[in-house]
Amino acid sequence: MLLSEALEVFPSSVAVAAPDVRKHLPDAVFVVLDDDPTGTQSVADLPVLTSWTVEDITWALAQGHPAFYILTNSRSLPADGAAARNREIAANALAAARMLDTELIFVSRSDSTLRGHFPLETDVLAETILDVTARPVDAVVLVPAFPDAGRVTIDSEHYMLAAEELTPVSATEFARDATFGFPSSNLREYVSTKTHGRIGASDVLALTLDIIRGGPEQIADLLSTATGSTPVVADAVTEDDLRLISLGCHLAHRRGTTVLFRVGPPFVRAAIGQEPHAPLQTSEIYAGRESGSTGGLIVVGSHVGVTSRQLHHLTDAFPHASTEVLEVEAIISEATRADHLAAVVGRAVDSLAHGNIVIHTSRTLVTAASGEESLAISRKVSAAVVEVVRRILESSPPRFVIAKGGITSSDVAVYGLSIRRAMVRGPMLPGIVSLWEPMDGPARGIPYVVFAGNVGTDTSLTDVVRTLSAPSHATSNSANSQPEETR
Repeated sequence: MLLSEALEVFPSSVAVAAPDVRKHLPDAVFVVLDDDPTGTQSVADLPVLTSWTVEDITWALAQGHPAFYILTNSRSLPADGAAARNREIAANALAAARMLDTELIFVSRSDSTLRGHFPLETDVLAETILDVTARPVDAVVLVPAFPDAGRVTIDSEHYMLAAEELTPVSATEFARDATFGFPSSNLREYVSTKTHGRIGASDVLALTLDIIRGGPEQIADLLSTATGSTPVVADAVTEDDLRLISLGCHLAHRRGTTVLFRVGPPFVRAAIGQEPHAPLQTSEIYAGRESGSTGGLIVVGSHVGVTSRQLHHLTDAFPHASTEVLEVEAIISEATRADHLAAVVGRAVDSLAHGNIVIHTSRTLVTAASGEESLAISRKVSAAVVEVVRRILESSPPRFVIAKGGITSSDVAVYGLSIRRAMVRGPMLPGIVSLWEPMDGPARGIPYVVFAGNVGTDTSLTDVVRTLSAPSHATSNSANSQPEETR
C-alpha cells in the first residue's frame, strides 16, 4: 500500500511549532528509561546516565533540563532481570525527585520495530509508581512511530515506510526476532498478544489520526476515559503528529490523568518541544579538545542485514583501515576465548598508532533453541567485545569510539569505557546516531557514538567514520543530506 492511499480517509497534517509545545510543558521532568542506548539519537544536550543510584539521578535532575535518560539496557536481559532493573530505577528516581521536590513523568523508551519487554516494563513501572506514590497510572500510551526513520502508524497499524511504500512491520525481519518476535502489526492486536489475552484488542483505546489532528482537547478527552493502566495506542506519521500527541498528553496531565509512556526514539524530543538538531560537524565534535593523533575504534556487534551491508561498505571505503574479526565460536568456548581475545587486542593496539581499526563479530549469527539461551550467547559475545575495548583503552586511547548495535553500544559504554554520566550532544546523521560526551571515567574527552543495529542506508556507517576521522578544523559533514532509517 502507498502512504497516500492509507492517508486518504484522514485529515491533513496540522503544523505545530516546537515553541508551542514548550509553552505547555508540565511542571515535571521526563525520566526516560531507555532499554538500549540508541534512544538518545533524536535528542541533544540532555543528560544520560548508565548508573542509577539516587546520587546519580540527583545529579541528572540538578542539571535543570526537561528530560534525562537512564540507560537500562534491559532489552539484553531476561524478563526477571528487566523487571528488577526497572523497579530499582523507578524507586531510586522517585526517591531523588522527592528530595528535590520534583515531579516525574516516566517514559519507557523501546524499539520502533516493537521489540522489547512489553508489557513487563510498563507493568513494573506502574506498580512501582503506585507503591511509592499511592497514585495509580491511568493510561499507558504507546507511540512507537519514528517518522524520520520510516516507522509510521496509521489507523493503529504500524508500518515501515520506504519510497512511499508501506510494509507492515510484522512482515519484516524484526518481527521474527528470536526473543521478541510478534505476529501482528496492528497495535491493538500486538497489545493483546503480548499480554496473552489479559487485555483484549477491543479494550485498547486508539488515538487515530482523526482524533490526533482534531487537536489536544480531543486527545485529552480520550485519555480522560482511561483507568487502571489502560493501553492507548497512537498513530503518527509526522513530527507534527508527535507534537500534537504531546500537547494532548500535557493537557491530560493538567486535568489530573496520570500517563505512562512506551515510545520510540523521537517522542521525547516532541514532548519537550525540542527542535531537531542538525548533524554534528567535525569542528563541533572536537571543539575545545585535542583530536588526538591515533586512529578511531569502530566496534560492530549487530547482525541485522543493514549492519552487515554497512560493514562491507566501510571496509571497501577504508581499505587501509585494519580489520579484526571476533569469532563467535571461539568466544563462547572457554578453551579458545582467552588466546583469541589477546591476539585481537594486541593487533588492534598496534594498528591504532597508524589509523582506524574496525573490530567486528563474525557475521554468522549463532543462536540457541530458546530466546533465553540466545540472549545468553549474545551476552557472552558482548562481554568479549567489552573486554577488548577496555584493554585497548588502557593501552592506547583512540581518537573516537563507535559502537554498532544496541547491546554492543550499551555494554561498551558501561563496561568498556566505564561511563556513568554523559551528555548527549546531538546526532551524527539527520535525527539519528547519537554522540555522547563522557563526563567521567577513563573515556572522558573521547567522543562516543551510539549507533543502532538497524540504522541507516548502506553508506551511513562510512559517513559517520569520515566525519570523525576528518581534521578537527573541518566544518562540513558529509552525512548531512539524507534522512536515515533507525530503530
